[in-house]
Amino acid sequence: MSVLVLVVDDEPDIEALFRQQFRRDLRLQRFAMDFAASGPQALGLIAAAQGRSIILLLSDVNMPGMSGFDLLTRARALRPDLPVVMITAYDDAATRARAGAAGADGLLAKPIDFALLREEIERRLPAAGADA
Repeated sequence: MSVLVLVVDDEPDIEALFRQQFRRDLRLQRFAMDFAASGPQALGLIAAAQGRSIILLLSDVNMPGMSGFDLLTRARALRPDLPVVMITAYDDAATRARAGAAGADGLLAKPIDFALLREEIERRLPAAGADA
């Protein structure tokens, strides 16, 4: 079973940035990364990820159409145990409270602290590897 990190953000440069930051892990196939530019696209990837363990869903909060909070609710309906970390440019008390109330496992502020994100992924890899 392969392990997957799913990144959802409507900014077009996010995929290149993440692939650059995690290039070594991706090359070593420690985990895979998929990218979606919208909530509906992400839901399609989640539904199609049969046989793959999604160890983390990273979702931007503010996206056109479906917000990250709406995505969180719908993604958890498909996979109740899916860990979700929200990403926001607006790191304030209200956004943190809303993320917590929505059931997010965490909140990362933009610009993303990739060292912190790497720790988040590393924490989840052994558990996912045990299922393989």
